[in-house]
Amino acid sequence: MTEFVTFPDARLTQKAAPRPVDGDLVAIGEQLRAAAESAQAYGLAAAHVGAVEPIVVISVAQDTAARDYLVMFNPEVLEVAPETEFGPEGSVSMPGIESPVERPVWAVIAFDTVDGKRNTERFEGFVARCALHEIDQVNGTFFLSRLSRLKRDTAIRKFQKLNRVS
Repeated sequence: MTEFVTFPDARLTQKAAPRPVDGDLVAIGEQLRAAAESAQAYGLAAAHVGAVEPIVVISVAQDTAARDYLVMFNPEVLEVAPETEFGPEGSVSMPGIESPVERPVWAVIAFDTVDGKRNTERFEGFVARCALHEIDQVNGTFFLSRLSRLKRDTAIRKFQKLNRVS
């Protein structure tokens, strides 16, 4: 099983610079896909495995038995829905913590494919939420920063309590 970077590691708040897709990025992308499959995660960003690189993996199928992962290099949000909704979010870097986060109900995202070609896709609902969550991570925004100060402080205290050594 992959060992994930845990909060408050500084890599979780570092912005990854876009760069051409090369063998190194592809290798990290494959490592990320394998880690997502192993953890049965809906999405991961490279920072979760310790690499501050512009790579995210998202599950484009919500069925846990048949997840199909998409690897996106240099993802960029081009457009989002004006409508938003709250939904639960968490992170492999902060296990046991989940909080409602407001996100647009759809998003248009441009990204490079494994062969370096630029692609644009529209994602809706839960898949859009996952993509936006992981792209935030690539841009150095850990999901806690989307919470009110009270909810963020409560989440941090709960995480600290869960991780105290007896």
